[in-house]
Amino acid sequence: MEAGAVSEKQTSSYTYWVREATSEAAPLPVPKKLSAQDLSNQPTQTPVLGSVWNKAGTWEEKNLNKWASDRIQELLSSIDPLKFTNGKAEVTEVSNCSGDAFLVTVRNKKRVGYTYELKIDVKGEWLVDGENKNIKGYLEIPEFSYGELDDLEVNVKINEGKDLAQQYKQSITQDLKSFLQPVREKLSQFEQELKER
Repeated sequence: MEAGAVSEKQTSSYTYWVREATSEAAPLPVPKKLSAQDLSNQPTQTPVLGSVWNKAGTWEEKNLNKWASDRIQELLSSIDPLKFTNGKAEVTEVSNCSGDAFLVTVRNKKRVGYTYELKIDVKGEWLVDGENKNIKGYLEIPEFSYGELDDLEVNVKINEGKDLAQQYKQSITQDLKSFLQPVREKLSQFEQELKER
């Protein structure tokens, strides 16, 4: 009699995870093709920023160095020549454009940033001691970052410094500092384009 009692206990034990073809088991779901109306009734998901694999919108960083360096050089090379009281000058080349630019997606929000330093070659012609003299130099813009364009500083170096009297050096240096405003405008345009990427 004890053997019968043991087998009765085994058949009535809790075995939910075991699926047997019995009348007590729930029927298997039947696939159903969704209609267009069924699809339109589905809750819409907010579009995910960043990569397809990152649907949760967690941290994702994209390197934009190549695009940013090329774009900064293109924008700064397009600065119009400037005219001064005793001369004129133009940008000839962006000889150094080094730094990092990035796009970060965090919690499904896009954030951009960059840190760069620049060296912009310039040439011009000034009236020195009654005659026009060709002068070359460059503008150095030390490290600057996203959102700091109002604090931008420029250092001016003149290549023909030995031949020039101090008064002309100071005047030409002051004239070349006028490039700061157009540089700031071009970098502001760059920041706007970076935000829209």
